[in-house]
Amino acid sequence: MSRLTVIPALLAAACLALSAADAPPKPAAAKICTTCHTTEANQLRGYFDTLVTLNNSLQLRLDDRTEVLRYEKATLKILSPEPAATTEATLKAIAKGHEVRVEYTEKDGIKTVTLVAVKPPVKLAANETSTLEDVQKLVALGPEKGKYFLFDSRPAPRFMEGAIPTAVNLPFPAFDKNLDKLPADKGALVIFYCSGKTCNMSPGSLAKARKLGYTNVKVFIDGMPAWGKKAAGVLSPSSLKTAYLDTQTPLVILDARPAAEATKGFIKGAVATDPAKVADLLKAFPSAKLKPPVVVVDELGGATAKAVAAELVKAGYVGVNVLSGGFKAWQAAGLPVATGALAAQATFVPKPRPGSISGAEFTKLAEAVPATRGVVILDVRNLDETKNGVIKGALVIPEPQLLARLAELPKDRPLVCHCSTGTRAELAYHLLKEKGYNVRFLPNELTVIDTGEFTLD
Repeated sequence: MSRLTVIPALLAAACLALSAADAPPKPAAAKICTTCHTTEANQLRGYFDTLVTLNNSLQLRLDDRTEVLRYEKATLKILSPEPAATTEATLKAIAKGHEVRVEYTEKDGIKTVTLVAVKPPVKLAANETSTLEDVQKLVALGPEKGKYFLFDSRPAPRFMEGAIPTAVNLPFPAFDKNLDKLPADKGALVIFYCSGKTCNMSPGSLAKARKLGYTNVKVFIDGMPAWGKKAAGVLSPSSLKTAYLDTQTPLVILDARPAAEATKGFIKGAVATDPAKVADLLKAFPSAKLKPPVVVVDELGGATAKAVAAELVKAGYVGVNVLSGGFKAWQAAGLPVATGALAAQATFVPKPRPGSISGAEFTKLAEAVPATRGVVILDVRNLDETKNGVIKGALVIPEPQLLARLAELPKDRPLVCHCSTGTRAELAYHLLKEKGYNVRFLPNELTVIDTGEFTLD
């Protein structure tokens, strides 16, 4: 090999080494948490996701990634505004998606939580707050008659998913760059809201506005979560496209226009909806427990769409929005229009959790002869469970033992994890993915009998 050939090769190797050494550390906090907080060493800030008391494990979500942590009940400390009688009961009371800060120690790659701090509700003086009823009355009047300015302090991606009618997006992280959105009259009623009782963005906006000289500033503390339980929100055509269609986020679009008009052109996937027969529509509607985002469309975003949306909210659906300006606005924005027959019935399939495998695909693999599967089925249940039966050919390693037994797992074959409920299988998925394995998990409940036969929920 010539000297001229060796030098570039050495340079390339050096660059690769440097890039590996300079790889940025994984974020220790969800992006939204960094708006108001700093995170110290051996701390994580994110959303409480899953608790597995059987294995003393919990799962924390930090935007696109997940951390799996252990805890010891005897030594774990919990700071909660609503403490329960025991540590385990307090952990169980933490709502999925609630913001928490955890402190941990790490040994042999295992993070053990020593402290869980549950984010408490925001505290403001009574004269600094507006109630849901206050905001509802103002929105019914509109900004001109109600003489108010309503601002959504959440980042733009959340605003685009749906907002309180008449609200203008003034994200707290970009507050100082958008001062032109504030009213010229510093004595005008200005109301900020964000993501609920624990969100600091609207109180932060209030503080900034006061420093600018605004004297009649309030916060709707309960924010968008409370509004969504009692009334429909709104979103623009561009928001519908950006937040849902472009991201392929599952949703239900209801077209409440007369059938003769709707068939001339509609938003792809829309369901034909008779405003007079919403009760019939709801009989076969996706369960409210699935929390399907719903967008109701009429010609102009008027009374018809609002009435249909109100019936859905009354039936227990959250995340219901009316398309601002209706189908006319969608057309005016030059967005795609479908023609032909609209869907006759609403369907909704939630977006699969990252790394999950469908029950049908798992069944096909598990029922195959082990030597022909092409994958390793990894049973991560505890030994007192597996003694009652194991899928033929499955490898059994209880989830708490995974990191200590990685040498038993092949890296040249895909792995599919399962447990009895899907929860520990998901923990295993995140642990093994972090170690570079090609792995998926079964999110379903599964029962195995002594013959190796199984049933899925």
